[in-house]
Amino acid sequence: MTKEQLHKYVSESTGNESNICQIYAIKDNEVVLDDCWHGFKTLDAMNVNSVTKGIMALLAGIALDRGYIKNLDQKVIDFFPDYIVKRGEKTIYDVTIRHLLTMTAPYKGRSEPWKKVCTSPDFTLAILDYLGGRSGITGEFRYATLGIQILAGIIEKAADEKCIDFANNNLFVPLNLPERIAHGDSSKEDQFDFFMNKNPRKYEWYSDPRGCVTAGWGLCMSARDMAAIGAMVLGSGLYNGKRIISEEYIKDMLTPHIKLGERFGFMNYGYLWYKPYDDKDVYAAIGDSGNIIYVNKEENVSVGMTGTFKPRIFDRVEFIEQKVLPSLNE
Repeated sequence: MTKEQLHKYVSESTGNESNICQIYAIKDNEVVLDDCWHGFKTLDAMNVNSVTKGIMALLAGIALDRGYIKNLDQKVIDFFPDYIVKRGEKTIYDVTIRHLLTMTAPYKGRSEPWKKVCTSPDFTLAILDYLGGRSGITGEFRYATLGIQILAGIIEKAADEKCIDFANNNLFVPLNLPERIAHGDSSKEDQFDFFMNKNPRKYEWYSDPRGCVTAGWGLCMSARDMAAIGAMVLGSGLYNGKRIISEEYIKDMLTPHIKLGERFGFMNYGYLWYKPYDDKDVYAAIGDSGNIIYVNKEENVSVGMTGTFKPRIFDRVEFIEQKVLPSLNE
């Protein structure tokens, strides 16, 4: 498939690929693909949903490198000395940063308390109320978008800096990417619009009323942004000769720490990054609607892809490997 054929394929798609807005690829440190659909341009941004989690994993690594976090086995509760633990709750004292990064932290209740958290003045403190539970630390994988919010709170407490400023100063600006701005306090209708609106967004990051960004969703990036971040991961923390994150942390982040079940395609899971295959050096930060940072060490390629809201689209690894990668070798 050529680049022209790829563009036509997406343009004419009425199925899963019909919502793709941007694809940007970097191979052997050269831009080899930059294409857009639905009126989007290269520098337009989109809410990339859970790809946000993959960025949080990188920020945790930077905080670790800088010494703000001592180690990943530091207890979560240590960062919130003023937090009043609910009576009878004991498990929360055993939860570590590593549990957050591997999605093995335990939570009370069967479902995530979206309404409670997203209508509270402090999202981090609101979700802390749900951390722990009577079952203790089981080591079981529990995908919790809201739980990652605690990681943003930890970074803010440890670095004494807003998480968005920490991200701008230590990740986006060093990668020559635009600085993000906080989206700001919003209404229920605005939250709905943030997910559903199919127009380009500012370089912004959804935030709670006190200005802390949402750590599990809500970061707006372009496919170009994501490909650049993927290229840095591909370079084991180096980007254009500049050290962004330690090689040691990137290696640990991508190492499979847990095997996922059928719901997640039996992929491996590192620190908020997926390893789709047991036997290939392919890694991805994945979000709903097909938003993805795809990193293939064997091909030395990084691909960023954005897509407008479309339900039940999660993993675009297969599409990238069957349609995008062949077009890069024409």
